[in-house]
Amino acid sequence: MSESSPIQHPNSLTTGDFTEADEPLRLFAAWFEEAKRAEPADANAMAFASVDADGLPNARMVLLKGFDERGFVFYTNLDSQKGRELEANPKGALVFYWKSLNRQVRLRGPVEVVEQSEADAYFATRPRLAQIGAWASKQSAPLESRMAFEKAIAGTMAKFAAGAIPRPPNWSGYRLMPLIIEFWQDRPYRLHDRVEFRRGTFDAPWSKTRLYP
Repeated sequence: MSESSPIQHPNSLTTGDFTEADEPLRLFAAWFEEAKRAEPADANAMAFASVDADGLPNARMVLLKGFDERGFVFYTNLDSQKGRELEANPKGALVFYWKSLNRQVRLRGPVEVVEQSEADAYFATRPRLAQIGAWASKQSAPLESRMAFEKAIAGTMAKFAAGAIPRPPNWSGYRLMPLIIEFWQDRPYRLHDRVEFRRGTFDAPWSKTRLYP
């Protein structure tokens, strides 16, 4: 079957609509806007993978809180398992999967901690109870009971009964700076479209390769 007569899919773009793109961030932005309209909840949910001290990959869901030419940002407790893993090996991978659109985007690259001012600005936008939770939770540490956590929350609420709540010093954001971005679009009979963008360094131009599904 030739690419001039692609199999059509009700939720897919035609082959030329995204495989001919030359800049991945603009393409991601377009796909993300579509996902926000199509996904029933959390279009910004993404799997983030890091590697532990034994070289064993470790993945969990986080939420994208911003992206631009510098990279893709999420927030967490720096003392969490992912935080400890990133301190030892500051590299990671992200995967977005938008089931309603039958699309996937994969990103890989180095990871850095965001500037304190950026973390402060985002923390100030969080609901007050989410701010309380950031102080009360010892993320990834063993928890003896739910009651112990609720007690910690109550104590934190009493501590910050009035006024603005500052950002905890061990809570911040990470920015994954992609060197590889792959776009995947489902097509019937597993004849999917895959396009990979790759660059050797953060300031290098992108190269593009079409991949077999």
